[in-house]
Amino acid sequence: MLHAAAAEAGKGLPQIESGMPEPAGTGLTRRSLLLRGAGLALAVYGTKLALPALDQGIAAAPAPDRVLVSVFLDGGLDVMSLLAPTGDPRYRKLRPNLALKASETLPFSEDQRLRWHPAAANLAQLHREGKVTVFPAMGYSGPDQSHFTSRHFYEIGEVKVGAGTGWLGRYLDVTGTPDNPMQGLSLEKALSPTLATATNPVAALSSVGGYELSSPAGEPVKAELFNSFERMGALPAASAGLRQLRDATTQTAQLRRELPALETTGDGGYPGSPMAARLRLLTEYLDLGLPIRVASLTGSGGYDTHAGQAPTLKGNIQSTSDAIFAFQRDLERRGIADRVLIHVWSEFGRRPAENGSAGTDHGAAGIGLVIGSRASGKMAGEFPGLDRLDRLGNLRHTSDFRGLYCGLLEQWFDQDPEPIVPGASAFKRPQVVW
Repeated sequence: MLHAAAAEAGKGLPQIESGMPEPAGTGLTRRSLLLRGAGLALAVYGTKLALPALDQGIAAAPAPDRVLVSVFLDGGLDVMSLLAPTGDPRYRKLRPNLALKASETLPFSEDQRLRWHPAAANLAQLHREGKVTVFPAMGYSGPDQSHFTSRHFYEIGEVKVGAGTGWLGRYLDVTGTPDNPMQGLSLEKALSPTLATATNPVAALSSVGGYELSSPAGEPVKAELFNSFERMGALPAASAGLRQLRDATTQTAQLRRELPALETTGDGGYPGSPMAARLRLLTEYLDLGLPIRVASLTGSGGYDTHAGQAPTLKGNIQSTSDAIFAFQRDLERRGIADRVLIHVWSEFGRRPAENGSAGTDHGAAGIGLVIGSRASGKMAGEFPGLDRLDRLGNLRHTSDFRGLYCGLLEQWFDQDPEPIVPGASAFKRPQVVW
């Protein structure tokens, strides 16, 4: 299994098993930055600047008018369950036990053969509102069924092992700045390889839960203890060490004053999942005007459903669908939905034929979703049908993931994809936004 441990200081991303492609960004050094005024303890990667300069760079950077949020569904989501081809005559033959009944699924208006999984009711609702662009068979030629390799391809934006930067990292190298690590933010403890850069800094949240002060002392001693930080921060400092201590205490005092402004009441309509909590925090930061250009996170659960697929997949689809729906509605309530687009992807789909363990094995074509108020809302590519599977019995792809990347760069970011996606001119661009 791919090691998911957080990167250690100075070592960048963790290594993985011998013979497998290393994640983009492996070897990047990591430094810690406590961002004043937002309660963020960031792990900053790839910077050559002093931490105070980064803090100032974040403060000076404007809030971007276009943000892309990358959501990875780890393990290979079964697209034939999320969008069940109940209208295809071969469906029940290939899946005598796992096939969903049309009566228990939800309509998909763009292809009468397909129907939404009932657990994806909130995605289906957003689709009815024209806010979901669906790619029912996303992939690439010569599909690799290794989790490591196929995921690596999607992360780096090319079908070739070994690139050290992610496709969104290269976008930030071309368009970003050297003093704003918030421009690329992983909502995880470790940096997403998709965001790995060569020159400009990016960051990961080392603590999604934010920042707080605690003390063994009770009131009124506790209040006076914390108030003393401000007085300590104002003391003169004759040495570099004392100046560093003074700055740290000043920053702590400032955070204590400013953090209450970030507190929210109630659940904000979000479900109680780690993914939803990350998206809720991201909405807060975007609404505050923090200079985030691209963000990444992992969806709920794991999708490598070799056995006992039905109940596991149902829960994971429900949790991911509900978190994305709550995020979209929160953006709309705050009036910032037109600034944000969500890209949902997985490293591959599952085999059309079920296995003997009530599950499905690694396949080829998978799912791609682009979600948001500015999404085109029109299906891209088509469902290829189950009567013309590839020679290994897998679903053929009808959309290339690199074409989607080119479309997102051109249509969402107004950016030429040629310096970012190798061989960009060869890929057909789908219409992903209006």
